[in-house]
Amino acid sequence: PQAPPAQQTPPPAQPPQGPSPAQGPGYGYPQTPPPQPGYGYPGQPGHPGQPGPYGQPQPGPYGQQPQPGPYGQQQPPGPYGYQPPTMPMHQMGQAPGGKKKVNSTAIIITAAVAAIALIVGGGVYVATSAGDDDNGKKDTASSEGTTGGKDDTKGDDGGSSSSGGSSSGGVEVPTEAQEKTPSSTSAKILFQVPAHEVKEKLTIDSVKGSWLTKTTYAKSALNKIIGYDPDSGKSKWTLDLAGQTCAGSREITTEGIAVVVTESAKRKNNDDRHPCTEVTAFNVETGKEVWTKSAETSGEKVPFGEVTISGTTVAAAGGYEGGAAFDVNSGKVLWSPKVGECTDDGYAGGAQLVAVRKCGDYGSETFQIQLLDPKSGSVKWTYKVPSGIQRAKIISTNPVVFGVVTGSDVPLTGTTDIFSLDDSGKLRAKISIPDDKYDYECPVRGVWACRGIYVGNDKVYMPTKNHDGTGSYSSTNEIVSFSLATGKSTGDRVDAGDDYELFPIRMDGPNIIAFKDGPYDKGAQIVSVDGKTLKQTKLLETPSSESVLRAISGMTPTLSEMLYTDGRWFIGSELVSKPYSDDEKEYTALGFGAK
Repeated sequence: PQAPPAQQTPPPAQPPQGPSPAQGPGYGYPQTPPPQPGYGYPGQPGHPGQPGPYGQPQPGPYGQQPQPGPYGQQQPPGPYGYQPPTMPMHQMGQAPGGKKKVNSTAIIITAAVAAIALIVGGGVYVATSAGDDDNGKKDTASSEGTTGGKDDTKGDDGGSSSSGGSSSGGVEVPTEAQEKTPSSTSAKILFQVPAHEVKEKLTIDSVKGSWLTKTTYAKSALNKIIGYDPDSGKSKWTLDLAGQTCAGSREITTEGIAVVVTESAKRKNNDDRHPCTEVTAFNVETGKEVWTKSAETSGEKVPFGEVTISGTTVAAAGGYEGGAAFDVNSGKVLWSPKVGECTDDGYAGGAQLVAVRKCGDYGSETFQIQLLDPKSGSVKWTYKVPSGIQRAKIISTNPVVFGVVTGSDVPLTGTTDIFSLDDSGKLRAKISIPDDKYDYECPVRGVWACRGIYVGNDKVYMPTKNHDGTGSYSSTNEIVSFSLATGKSTGDRVDAGDDYELFPIRMDGPNIIAFKDGPYDKGAQIVSVDGKTLKQTKLLETPSSESVLRAISGMTPTLSEMLYTDGRWFIGSELVSKPYSDDEKEYTALGFGAK
């Protein structure tokens, strides 16, 4: 591990601090994570000690390689659908005085999870061999903890299509709260998933994607996905993939099917890069591959940046290269977007299928938000976003809510304004978001990738940045909301409390499921916030041992895969790199459980 910084005298009532990794800014303060690569390949961390600007690089012409730059400097992305070689960055965050911070530093989750090696006694190191298949109930959560809805009827033609498609299965969104309070909220460490060995220091491997049901936790590994028993950590199955994972669906169908995008081949060395062209549907419960497909434009395979499911349709966008929609059960190509002056920048699924369509030349693009029929690709309505917009990110598909960036300065949240639309695609309200008040993230790449901001009860919920609490040396934050009808603050205020901080991870019907980080002597929590009363109900609390809290303290919610369902909370990494020391061990997932 890196040498710890000199320890400062903590404020009164704080415990003495042992050696800790390099300190980072507290939750809610300006972050400086590594620059993000071009849309269409997994993000990579920057050079050690010199992270690039938050949310950089800016969208640029495809075909150029990004390079880490100084804070605030815009960088063009790499070629669409490829993963650029970059330098690893290992940092863990420990707030001064022993207080854990949710966003203590913008780091790669795997570096933080290295601290899990300190956890002994309660944890179980899991194996990676395949085991027996096991089917179960379809209560699900995926990398974003969201699910979706049924297919819609046809509208105006928006691209080439073929008739057909499945009617069974699909994605559903529960309108009622599903999570129940366990009989005991005291959680134990369920198991830890060790990372594969990385031999070269400059190698960064992608393990994007995780999915959780009542009977299976599935996590991407190197060139494969492994399904685990969520209680014991026993390996149930292993699904070999064409290459490293590039993206995974936020949704799981009622039949237990999820989707992942992978590179076209396995890497031979650190310089061997492949485009993200392969789309694989698989059963989360059994590990069975349902199908693997790709799409072609002018004889070349289309590289995909992200993938989503709506109804029984899998939609994957390739930007200027095109895209495709597949039947989730058969893999049949249902339709493809028109490519010309306008292209589909990306899709957001779940309850409805929404496209972000980009038109014009680089630097003078205009954007459209379109509601699509999942089976045919037909356009039901189009909303033309005002000019002067850099990017558009979908926050919700039903109702349709999206965020944009206006002007040349990109805020830390990745949005300057939020728009809400009605069922016919007409503007309901516009919400301006000051850069220095809120702490969610809509990253540069990906249309359906925001974390920490969610929609429910005709409101949009978001966490504030942390600020001074009522007690000495304390800090706290809140979850607040804005009306989608008026664009004004609702006055809702979910207080975290002194030395606690809240970060939403998904909706549960009308309720908010949130990660609640605590003081140095308390465990981290998962809470449910009642959408009407705003009352918090604790669903899970981790052990408060120093080793557990140190591991959690280095985790960044906006960069990790947080899943909660049925009394189990899993945190997954997206990238793996070589530890700085031989005695340091990395993990790709950590699970807690309460019963």
